[in-house]
Amino acid sequence: MSLSDAVPLEPPEQSNNGAPTSIERKEQPISRLARIIAQVSRFSGDAHGLDNGERAALARLDPDGELRPHQIAALSRALIYAEFDPDTWRPETWRLWALIAHGMALAGHDASQSLGQQFSKADVSESRVTKLLTSRGDAFRQLLPRLLRLIASKGIAPNWYELGGLILNQEWDEEKAEDIRLKIAGRFFSAEVKKPKH
Repeated sequence: MSLSDAVPLEPPEQSNNGAPTSIERKEQPISRLARIIAQVSRFSGDAHGLDNGERAALARLDPDGELRPHQIAALSRALIYAEFDPDTWRPETWRLWALIAHGMALAGHDASQSLGQQFSKADVSESRVTKLLTSRGDAFRQLLPRLLRLIASKGIAPNWYELGGLILNQEWDEEKAEDIRLKIAGRFFSAEVKKPKH
């Protein structure tokens, strides 16, 4: 399984007449994962949410470091509850999804705006956005959690359709990753230009 096939990361399609499409009625896997990570479990073994310890384990994990047993358990539970099938995943796939789950535990998920607009709304500096979008590999993975903590501190959750797509494609399909980067940058700078001047 290629990383980009692990989950469709596009937001639900809108029909021309405003009626819900079949894609809208079925929750997307990335949304399901974000919901499960964010939702408090109602009882032990609840498949609709994680308990506080599991969410804390995801928020504290280091996707580049060695995962501890309780972090692997929390990540596995979240992925399985979200209807992923990680049994055949390579270690690299696990590492990328650990980064996504870690980011969701830190900052949540909001698909109502583009990631670029969210960065602008959170007053992320142009240099920080540029640094994130031009970094690759280890540098990207180190910058991302810091940026997620920053926007979460401003009460803004990122759009994981875009951010998840960037994470999954940046090392495997550079053309798709670059397309996502350009969209994020374009929407960020467009939102920055529209901000009122002080």
